[in-house]
Amino acid sequence: MGVLDLFIAALMPVLKVLLITAVGSFLAIDRLDILGVDARKHLNNVVFFVFNPALVGSNLAKYISLNSMGILWFMPFNILFTFIIGSVLGWLLIRSTRAPHDLRGLVLGCCSAGNLGNMPLIIIPAVCKERGGPFGDVDVCYTHGLAYASLSMAIGALYMWSYVYNIMRIYSSKDCEVPKLDAFAKVAKSLRETPENLSKCFTGPLLPLQDHSPNEDNMDHFELDCKMSEQKAEGSFLEKIKQGLQVFTKINFSRLFAPSTSGAMVGFVVGVIPQFRKALIGDNAPLHVVQDSASLLGEAAIPTVTLVVGANLLKGLKGSEVQRSVIIGIIVVRYIVLPIFGVVIVKSAVHLGLVQSDPLYQFVLMLQFALPPAMNIGTMTQLFGAGESECSVILLWTYAVASISLTLWSTLFMWLVA
Repeated sequence: MGVLDLFIAALMPVLKVLLITAVGSFLAIDRLDILGVDARKHLNNVVFFVFNPALVGSNLAKYISLNSMGILWFMPFNILFTFIIGSVLGWLLIRSTRAPHDLRGLVLGCCSAGNLGNMPLIIIPAVCKERGGPFGDVDVCYTHGLAYASLSMAIGALYMWSYVYNIMRIYSSKDCEVPKLDAFAKVAKSLRETPENLSKCFTGPLLPLQDHSPNEDNMDHFELDCKMSEQKAEGSFLEKIKQGLQVFTKINFSRLFAPSTSGAMVGFVVGVIPQFRKALIGDNAPLHVVQDSASLLGEAAIPTVTLVVGANLLKGLKGSEVQRSVIIGIIVVRYIVLPIFGVVIVKSAVHLGLVQSDPLYQFVLMLQFALPPAMNIGTMTQLFGAGESECSVILLWTYAVASISLTLWSTLFMWLVA
């Protein structure tokens, strides 16, 4: 297969994504306003709570089994490398460009989280269907490719909604409120300490009042812990334990286990446990209607998210206050530095015998390093109501460049593994 044929095979899937994105942008223009602000928010909620969990869970249950997990064990670590390396590069980008505090979560998210779900599910089957493809029989390639893409989506969803989601939540304006020093001054005045009182006690750390809910982020009320000096050691130890418990209780575990993460766990259980697999998977399974219904819901995820991204990109055309250095830095990280790391890591793993010699599997592992930022980052910014316009600008430029970068890198990857 020549270089031109490889280039065409890599270009077709990217063009499909661009066409659907263009339709989403067209539906969002003011004259039509089909995908307006409210419509996009409602669609994002449907994707977040229904479509994504159904897609991840149904694909995992169908294509992942106990035997395949023994072969594909390296993929979770490969995807973890993309998040770790991307996070480090994103942190260096923030330090070098001095990005605003409210954009740091967005920059880290765009650098660390690639589109591990939608793009592989579109690109890999399309590459397999191209005539004269480098991956052998079309049917075998298609089946294995869907399994690889489904596992990629599931693992990416686990990292995305447990790691990137919480980073962006922490840096969002609503979750970054810091107690002002004026609050401490008011407390001191209200207590009206005297030298005589202070000589009998020590000033401990400021703690929330007992009736203050640990789930609230603001700290409006404080009480001053004042104890006799002879009880200082015991009080200090108890206070540290109490502070540790308060930090633990403030962790929102419902946010940590997002719907997509729960769907991935269900899919793993159904796919790996033979009893569940026999009951749910296959045309002869007694409960196959459950799997078919989940698959039907999941198939709506990719076109819906792509349409919403296209509608969000329209906001990027209007511009926003995003530094050029930040946009250029994200493009360099995602389309130059990360793919080079991907080639080195995958080739080293093959050399060490950690990865099987399947060309399609190696292609998927390399592709995971060259993908544009995850579309769900736009969903997160709308869920938090922070950085929506900035995210639109970044996604606009990164996906515009991806039409060229992803095609070139896919051509190189296919040439390396063919």
